Amino acid sequence: MLFDRTTPSKPWRRVAAAVSAAALGVGLLAGCGSDTPDEEKDAGAGAPASSGAFPVTVEHAFGSTTVKSAPERVVTVGYTDDQTVLAFGIKPVGMVDQYPNPAGKSPDINTQWPWVKDRWGDAEPEVIMNNGDAGPSYEKIAALRPDLIIAVYSEVDQAAYDKLSRIAPTVGRTKAEKEPFSAPWQDNALQIAKALGKADQGEAMIKGIDDKLAEVKKAHPEFAGQTAVAASWYKDAVNPFTTTDVRGQLLTGMGFKGRTEIDEIADGGFSTALSPERMDLIDVDRVFVINDKADMDALKKYELFTNLNVVKNDKVSYLLDSEGPAAGAAISQATLLSMPYAIDELVKSIG
Repeated sequence: MLFDRTTPSKPWRRVAAAVSAAALGVGLLAGCGSDTPDEEKDAGAGAPASSGAFPVTVEHAFGSTTVKSAPERVVTVGYTDDQTVLAFGIKPVGMVDQYPNPAGKSPDINTQWPWVKDRWGDAEPEVIMNNGDAGPSYEKIAALRPDLIIAVYSEVDQAAYDKLSRIAPTVGRTKAEKEPFSAPWQDNALQIAKALGKADQGEAMIKGIDDKLAEVKKAHPEFAGQTAVAASWYKDAVNPFTTTDVRGQLLTGMGFKGRTEIDEIADGGFSTALSPERMDLIDVDRVFVINDKADMDALKKYELFTNLNVVKNDKVSYLLDSEGPAAGAAISQATLLSMPYAIDELVKSIG
């Protein structure tokens, strides 16, 4: 499982301080000038949000942003924002590489998930940040000449936002989100839908997924009496996800109860590494492990895990992350495109 995307030790303010004004100035000139030929400028651009109503103003954590007309060249700085933009028929020209592409493999794995592959087609978006980087390449973003930057599911702080908004209108995470990555997935989706002038369509798509979750609850009333936790083996420790993380949100959306004691230990983070003394926190009715095979095998050899009642009772679902059907990636991304797939895979894993 990829944790670097939200690791508190790599905050955005570091990159904001590190990028010099001179370097940013070069990027801004590239982004705002008109010397690039039209055919180069249009390469890779997705279809505009032509059916939306503009101008539209979106409030966010850093103020408000007005999008004057249907965007054609969208850059996504949030880790999964590209998928939500794709859901509305627009192919971002720049995106974050959330999952590192296997060496020598092409095309990029992030454009090949079962739930996005057909929508990307032959498009090859520019990678403006890799998972684990301290921040994005402002120069790359400016060179893409975006007319809208989406930074919703991200760690963007005020300094980074200010730099991005000098390149193009930028929409940040929702005003209500106190900690990065803690907003309900529905709020993230609607925030992006508003920026694209597609709020009504966004609400309809959200309702469709909520209805699917309601069907799971109806079909499995027993979930309401069970506590469930999603977790990964990371850096030689069991790392459960909080109830505010998208993985926790998905489980409670299916009807399970969450383990809020994990939230307290995580102290605002999206997950926490359990000490050996606190393994009891995941000894619940059901555990969903999200890892690829090597880490999954390591977890199965960890005696403190294998001794838990939930393991002995065979109530653990093992979900491959980026390998195989990539159910873990679908769950971890929790976007308009991945959610239906994630829900189906979760229910299937329970048996």
